[in-house]
Amino acid sequence: MTCDYSDRLLYGSRLSAEIKQQLHEKVEKYMQAGYRVPHLDTIVVGDDPASMSYIRGKRKACEVVGIENAVHHLPGSASQEELEDVIHCCNENENSDGILLQMPLPSQLDANHAILMLDVSKDVDGLHPLNVGRLYAGEPCFAPCTPVGIISILDAMGVKIEGARAVVVGRSRLVGNPVARLLQDRNATVTICHSKTVDLRSITKEADILVAAVGKAKMFDHTYIKEGAYVVDVGINRMTDGHLCGDVDTEDVLPYVNKVTPVPKGVGPMTICALMLNTIHSYEMRLGL
Repeated sequence: MTCDYSDRLLYGSRLSAEIKQQLHEKVEKYMQAGYRVPHLDTIVVGDDPASMSYIRGKRKACEVVGIENAVHHLPGSASQEELEDVIHCCNENENSDGILLQMPLPSQLDANHAILMLDVSKDVDGLHPLNVGRLYAGEPCFAPCTPVGIISILDAMGVKIEGARAVVVGRSRLVGNPVARLLQDRNATVTICHSKTVDLRSITKEADILVAAVGKAKMFDHTYIKEGAYVVDVGINRMTDGHLCGDVDTEDVLPYVNKVTPVPKGVGPMTICALMLNTIHSYEMRLGL
């Protein structure tokens, strides 16, 4: 007899649909009160397939929420000056509430210098060093969208983050390090692991909350999981048959976890949703709402 563990899957796609509907209702009230439409500028250079897929998903989300979305699409051969001219125009636009600089940029461009040019008050993806510093200082800021989405997922799972043992595998600037900081801010005890960690399995086996963000297909099976753990799978890997999978072997861990996010339809939709949340938050701050 095969057990059905489908209730242990937490679909970020469902959660994001609920949050976007709530944001839509909020924007509708602002429109009825006579305020301007929220505005997000997206800057993308080249035609990277993953980036273009994300841009399409973001555009659809903006339509649902009621955010005006201007996409500034530069050719892959664009110069640093051309990119920074677009950033400057977006910074100067008084009706712009957020600027998303889509990564990765082509190799001829200096991404760090471009990020430094962003108006920190419109940096809704939390890339600017001032936002990074404020995050680690525990001050109000825009945090990167994927970590914000992960915390929303954990809340939806019903996780008691305070006092929990959390293990984050991966230390990237956009996911691993900032999500560890956000978990610490919620009073979790956090361990960050990485490619040089010795005996990784023994550490993840102690985690009440496991965030897997290493980019290795199905690396984490049930032998890495503490029974009853909450597992957030950030990985997106394409198999030889073309299907997507995460860093977690979802089918293998289902009998052991409390909840786990699938891939696809897990963390990805919540990353876009977090961008909507950050943009509306910026809009409200700029208008004093």
